[in-house]
Amino acid sequence: MTIVNALSVDVEEWFQVGAFERTIDRADWDSLASRVVDNCAVVLDLFAAAGVKATFFTLGWVAAREPALIRRIHEAGHEVASHGWDHARVFTLDPATFARDLADSRRALEDAAGCAISGYRAPSFSIDQRTPWAYPVLAEQGFLYSSSVAPIVHDHYGWRDAPRFAFRPLGDHGLIEVPVTTVEAFGRRMAAGGGGFFRVLPYDFSRWAIRQVNAIDERPAIFYFHPWEIDPDQPRVAGAPLRSRLRHYTGLGAMAGKLGRLTRDFAWDRMDRVVAEELRRMPLPELARAA
Repeated sequence: MTIVNALSVDVEEWFQVGAFERTIDRADWDSLASRVVDNCAVVLDLFAAAGVKATFFTLGWVAAREPALIRRIHEAGHEVASHGWDHARVFTLDPATFARDLADSRRALEDAAGCAISGYRAPSFSIDQRTPWAYPVLAEQGFLYSSSVAPIVHDHYGWRDAPRFAFRPLGDHGLIEVPVTTVEAFGRRMAAGGGGFFRVLPYDFSRWAIRQVNAIDERPAIFYFHPWEIDPDQPRVAGAPLRSRLRHYTGLGAMAGKLGRLTRDFAWDRMDRVVAEELRRMPLPELARAA
């Protein structure tokens, strides 16, 4: 049986990434050159050529400024989901502020797309052991699933003790958390779900890792990337730390080609449909639960 994996895009501008959050002032965002519409157009064309559908986790900040982009994504048959309002990490908020962030982003997305929003991904996978209050807020706002956990150790994010695969963070409540993909090999747990790891490492590693998850774990991979990752001509940020520059700019020129190979080598679909299939094939008692 062919396992269908989840393909997702975290829609944000090149200047809104975590790597530059201490270098670029949020007050300057509106004065910087926007590239998200053109970059998303390249991504949409790539998906159309491959015949795949995906989920676009989009900032409310982007939706409020580019509603036509959100409509285009929805009309192309992709899922529109929330990435929060302006890329504030969840662990920097309190429950009330998080609730406003969710409500504002959802309103902007639904107004632009003309459809209900049921999925959420925290900026920089920032739901972790510090934010036990985040899932009740998501449930209260009616979200059906979240893909906000990276079950690894990383200097910017990570919840190492979280389950690797879908779990119910609120017990019997219907809300599902679907972590980004990791692979366990050689006694280590390694990130294998896209982003900077996909750009920096050879394509063969990602292909091997996703095959492991599909064949050995018999679970779908949850893969993500950003529109700016296929844009080698984007502005260079002066004054950014060396580590941030290396993370952000390495491999941009090869990214589109790698994505093309990825869409040919595996079966892909939207997050909401992959989540629904996970629930159908897994009896409730067998779902992994949060530690």
